[in-house]
Amino acid sequence: MELSPEIRARLLRHARASIASYLRGNDRKDDAEQWPDLPRCGVFVTLRKSGRLRGCIGVFEALDDLPTMIWRMAVSASQDPRFVDMPLSPNELSDVRIEISLLSPLTRIDDPLGFQVGVHGIYVKQGHQVGCFLPDVASERGWDKQTFLTQCCQQKAGLTGDAWRAPGTEIFTFTVDKFGD
Repeated sequence: MELSPEIRARLLRHARASIASYLRGNDRKDDAEQWPDLPRCGVFVTLRKSGRLRGCIGVFEALDDLPTMIWRMAVSASQDPRFVDMPLSPNELSDVRIEISLLSPLTRIDDPLGFQVGVHGIYVKQGHQVGCFLPDVASERGWDKQTFLTQCCQQKAGLTGDAWRAPGTEIFTFTVDKFGD
């Protein structure tokens, strides 16, 4: 998905303004900005402070236009339940780096190892239990394919580590177009 540098910068400013507005107590979208025709896709917003994760929330389906999806995911990432004991404060927002990941559609793969580490994200599904990792998680942690799948099953889907090998477990891949400030 190719967006111009200007649109990417606007989307990042939009995400930051959305979080700032929410942290000030306004939980409505107050965006009167006019946007060009943008792709509809799944979106993840990741927040990092001093290189450490402070929030990451996303969806795989485009439920609305891209600016609205980014607004929703940015606000949600600022409230990531993994950080309930240390919520993001307005004072630290200027120190937070925002990354936006635009997702390709999910592609089901028959061979669980039929993906490229660092290029593909994974989405594991067994019944109602699901988990996913963005592509850069494996690269950042130095994981091979099997470790990536095992950790996704355990950490994200709440399954046993070898659940990715089980019949009935579905593995999907996706790519991202990621940009940050």
